[in-house]
Amino acid sequence: MRRRNTDLHARVNADLTLDFGEVKLTSYGGLELFQRYLRRMEFSAMIRSSFEGGPLGGDFGATAMIRLLVGLLVVGGRRLEHLAYMANDPLIQRFCQLRVLPAARTVSRWLKRFTMRTVERLQGLNAAVIAYVIPGLKLHTMTVDVDGTVVSTGLQVERARRGYNPHHRKVPSYYPIMAHLAETTHILRVRNRSGNVHDGKASLGFLRELWGQLLALAPRAARIRFRMDGAFFREDVLKWLRGRGAGYALKVPFYHWLDLQQHIRRQKRWTSVAKDVSGFLVPAVATPWGCTLWVAIYRRKVAHQTAKNFQLDLFDPDDGHYEYSAITSNLDYTLSNLWYFMAGRGNHEKTIAHLKGGLAFDTVPTMAYAANSAWQQLVALTHNLLPIFRSRPASNVAADRANTPHCPCCRRFRRCASLCFIAPQPWCGPAASHCCASRAMLPPNACVRASRGPWRAQHEFFVGSRLAIQARPLSCPLSVRCQQAARRRRDLHEQPSPRARRWFE
Repeated sequence: MRRRNTDLHARVNADLTLDFGEVKLTSYGGLELFQRYLRRMEFSAMIRSSFEGGPLGGDFGATAMIRLLVGLLVVGGRRLEHLAYMANDPLIQRFCQLRVLPAARTVSRWLKRFTMRTVERLQGLNAAVIAYVIPGLKLHTMTVDVDGTVVSTGLQVERARRGYNPHHRKVPSYYPIMAHLAETTHILRVRNRSGNVHDGKASLGFLRELWGQLLALAPRAARIRFRMDGAFFREDVLKWLRGRGAGYALKVPFYHWLDLQQHIRRQKRWTSVAKDVSGFLVPAVATPWGCTLWVAIYRRKVAHQTAKNFQLDLFDPDDGHYEYSAITSNLDYTLSNLWYFMAGRGNHEKTIAHLKGGLAFDTVPTMAYAANSAWQQLVALTHNLLPIFRSRPASNVAADRANTPHCPCCRRFRRCASLCFIAPQPWCGPAASHCCASRAMLPPNACVRASRGPWRAQHEFFVGSRLAIQARPLSCPLSVRCQQAARRRRDLHEQPSPRARRWFE
């Protein structure tokens, strides 16, 4: 039924009383614990040592500006304009050790003061941060993934060129190359390049600098291995790797001068490697370099004919729906282990996705090439600080990694935007793992996962809205309740009620 006008409207005859108090709210509470860790590792002293006598002082100083940009990336900022949203936040000011935060234009001008020589100082700071934690882990093997990634830019950006940009072929871009440590997900080294640079042709200088850094990090008995794609299949790269005694696994392109197709045509029996994957070994493949290579050739069954991935140009007529790939290596791996080891390069792709999606690696803050290169170094520095912050003692690193040929990361990086990490956290045993995952009694945005090992709890939850903090091991508050619920279901031999099912889910 219709309502009367007197039921719809109300009169306001006076103003409400307003009380103003000294209450300051912040949504970045996790920065306080992050700041305490940076203070313990003497991060500010590292910055002062790296930029001592440099031309990047200014009114705020290099230490405050670097801490400001690290804090901006940690709390989720992607552009310099996002500094305006946290300009008056007291915890951000405390983290940067400033009373007043600089404007976005001031930070942009500070970035433009970088030259390629001062960008090397940022690279040295990044190396110092990595050297703080890697030697203590005592890794027996160090697996390094080297690859490039595309960063699209505007038309007026300095040294941006059209090149390898598969999704936007006519857009100018950068093509930075980076080295990724597979065991810990750290970015060992980053170098910005124009978009028209070939990955393998311009990589030898980068590999020489990377090798000196690896020798300083690795123990004497450590084994260094490289994983690269087909762009690095070059005579100079292979000669460089062999001369230093490094292990390697490289993708081999199907060049016409290698003529790998003849071996595939003659092969009658293929060895099963994985589901829908088979392969065989070629002990000696002739090359125009005056040497022979050991090559493993694989084929993968494809259920349907795809537009780009189906290799119609390899065979005429085609021999079915297969995708072929070839790998050369000097590692003592079987056919199956080499396939899985090379598949571990996917961890590097995931780290690049986290850098772009969560830490704004694909952002181009200025038009200057050196300033944009400095921004990439700062993003890599922030990424390297976060795995250190949530790392557990070095004695637990070997136990975290499964003994598989993939060479997986010590801890899986789940999400970078909210800094949510998943570590092995056996809460209450397999019988109650589904109950723990319901997060019924946990703080908001809690993250738990049950796994093998001794049944002790390690709490890992969010403090504030952005930062994940891992607390010391303690007894699980859900263990008694979970065990009682599982025992009650087992004793009654009945299905849970709809209310209980919702609780368990």
